[in-house]
Amino acid sequence: MDTGASEPARAAAGGFLDNPLIGMSPWIVFSLLVGPGRFEIAVTLSLCVALVLVIGGRIVRRGSSWKLLELADVIFFAALALIGLMASDGTRRWLETYAGEVSNIALVLVAFGSMAVRMPFTLQYAREQVDPAHWNAPEFLRANYLITGVWGLAFLVSALAGAYGDLVLRNPNNLWTGWIIQIAAIVAAVRFTLWYPKVVRARAQGRERGPLSPSALWVPVAGVLVPAGIAVLIFDGDLWWLGVGLIVVGGSLTRALHRRASGAPAGDVPAA
Repeated sequence: MDTGASEPARAAAGGFLDNPLIGMSPWIVFSLLVGPGRFEIAVTLSLCVALVLVIGGRIVRRGSSWKLLELADVIFFAALALIGLMASDGTRRWLETYAGEVSNIALVLVAFGSMAVRMPFTLQYAREQVDPAHWNAPEFLRANYLITGVWGLAFLVSALAGAYGDLVLRNPNNLWTGWIIQIAAIVAAVRFTLWYPKVVRARAQGRERGPLSPSALWVPVAGVLVPAGIAVLIFDGDLWWLGVGLIVVGGSLTRALHRRASGAPAGDVPAA
């Protein structure tokens, strides 16, 4: 066995699994897939992803701690799959309609519950990547509370959007409440998770500009407006004007944010 070759691969896989975004992937998959007629495939795929993460983590990250989020992944989706197998037709229809909101609320509880017991779920992942000497540093702890809170808010927005579509609009597949708003919330949380740790390190080194400026945070979020506009044009022709407006505003806002983040004058156009 080539240990020299396997160790770098194991380290790379470990770094991949030590990202809290990976731990949240089962919830993201379920939130985006579930809906009328899609409950079984959504819960099956989410449970498979959760099991792969737990089993893969034990193989790759020898001696690493069990993660609260990983355990919540497996328990929640295994329970949901079991309920789905035993449910009556009426219960199954209820799950197809409201399981998305249930999963979003469950992750909200995981996020804010972990903060309440002083163990924000991102902290366990972050500790795998930094020296133990920094584990109790105020900046390190504050960053993890903030990132965990942002994820809690993102899934709360998704839950509220889904509930509005289901209960008020009576349309679980509504383009805005079922897809655009929820995807935008997740994109914002993903971007913040990737951006904020760099900001903390940059501040410690006295740097604030460039790709670490606050403007850079909103570039991908603004970019969601363009595909949202395309989706409106494809699926809701009556609102073609809104689709065109979203594309124009999204493109213009993305370019403006890029210029501001790079410090370029407002009239300059970045080179391709």
